[in-house]
Amino acid sequence: MEDSTTDERLARLNSWLAGVFSSAPFTLEPASEDASFRRYFRVTTQDHSLIAMDAPPEKEDSRPFVRVSKLLSAAGLNVPQIAEADLEQGFLLLTDLGQDLYLQSLLRKTRVRELYHSAIDSLVTMQSQVVCDDLPPYDHRQLMNEMSLFRDWLLGHHLGISADDVALQDTMEFLATSALAQPRVFVHRDFHSRNLMIGNAGKPGILDFQDAMAGPVSYDLASLLKDCYVKWPESLVDELLDYYLAGAGEAGIETGNDARRFREYFELMGVQRHLKASGIFARLFHRDGKQGFLADVPRTLSYIVDCSDRHPELAYLGELVRARVLPALEAART
Repeated sequence: MEDSTTDERLARLNSWLAGVFSSAPFTLEPASEDASFRRYFRVTTQDHSLIAMDAPPEKEDSRPFVRVSKLLSAAGLNVPQIAEADLEQGFLLLTDLGQDLYLQSLLRKTRVRELYHSAIDSLVTMQSQVVCDDLPPYDHRQLMNEMSLFRDWLLGHHLGISADDVALQDTMEFLATSALAQPRVFVHRDFHSRNLMIGNAGKPGILDFQDAMAGPVSYDLASLLKDCYVKWPESLVDELLDYYLAGAGEAGIETGNDARRFREYFELMGVQRHLKASGIFARLFHRDGKQGFLADVPRTLSYIVDCSDRHPELAYLGELVRARVLPALEAART
């Protein structure tokens, strides 16, 4: 965070909050940043704690957050409630879901199955109860643009690696085709351990849902179980995938023709997401000056290598990552 004397938006946020609280005393401290231009501050008053979201309107549109928040709340999901809003300035005041991120507990290997079961239960509720008809479609253009971030930002801008454009394009088309063949549901798009809070009564707090779309049924599960920030043995992933399929079946969620087909969807959807994520991490470093995410790139790409061994259509991509990209990343660290 910039110094308060030079941070014009922080001064404006303080002024707005002073009006909201009718000049009653409050304190403001950084809560978190995400992979965008949004910032979050914890606001503490004499009575309670809230979260202030600062989303510069010229860079971030807060209206989708408000709209999706209402959809998720109506389904009984645990999301921040909007206490006050000034969309013109890009300020929201939200209920505070606490400070206990899933990631912190998972890295300690504490309550792993319990936490994932709760997250999957909420995912099943999202997919079965939240109407997605009015959300933007996760279409071919969106899928391809996301995967292009790997080529443009990680390969090109960060590592200076040239790829076989035809082979890479064919791989991306293959992945997009698989995604578009899947049943369509509400897709959170960032349903993972950094956006889930340990909640009460088995309901995790769900954050960062403003980019939701209508898209592939396996997307959020791949985001959750093939997490860029923590990786599990395939035996546990398979066990949790079975837990999801059982819950989805009971809820009447269409997952494809059979379990085998869904597992293939899940695998390939993960590759699409990891291409996108690795490119975003490089872009955050070069464009936005956020260095921390680079450390997560090797883990993110390791999923692609694992999957490529099981799918011959991914042979070129897997070898590119294994033989050139991962060694280049390691060399850049030393």
